[in-house]
Amino acid sequence: MRHGDKIKNLSRTKAHREALLSNLSCQLITHKRIVTTLAKAKALRVYVEPLITKSKDNTTHQRRIVFSHLQDKEAVKELFDAVAAKVGGRPGGYTRIIKLGIRPGDAAEKAMIELVDYNEIYGKGGEEKAAAKRTRRRGGSGKKKADEATVAPEAVTAPVEEAPKAEAAPETAAPEENKEEA
Repeated sequence: MRHGDKIKNLSRTKAHREALLSNLSCQLITHKRIVTTLAKAKALRVYVEPLITKSKDNTTHQRRIVFSHLQDKEAVKELFDAVAAKVGGRPGGYTRIIKLGIRPGDAAEKAMIELVDYNEIYGKGGEEKAAAKRTRRRGGSGKKKADEATVAPEAVTAPVEEAPKAEAAPETAAPEENKEEA
């Protein structure tokens, strides 16, 4: 039985596994994304995220703890300078794992693990979501009232433009007419 056995052994001894995860985490910090197997990526996430959390507190003690795990001065310097500055406001979830399919040689599942704040493609969408999260959420009626408020000033200020809008987007014009009749 596996009760209480949460560690992913990766078919390696403890020393070999720690060396592997240390090397993978140094490469992840240095290059910001690496391609490896899915099992190693999942084990690496558990290993590297607490180290990134420790890097938020830039003290000698935290640097020594992280260095004991990584054994690479350049990776520690990069982690505490560049990476910590980017993830300062993030409460966790510093890495992202994206599955890439299988490797032709041995049919192992490949995955790309990357630092979330260093991907510009997904970063732009994240900023929009962050802006949406800052607004207060009220029931469904609050959103409808806000939509009516944005539509009403356009109708009052420019009644001439209202007809072309109705032709271009009949879906938006129909609910307004129904609301006026009710």
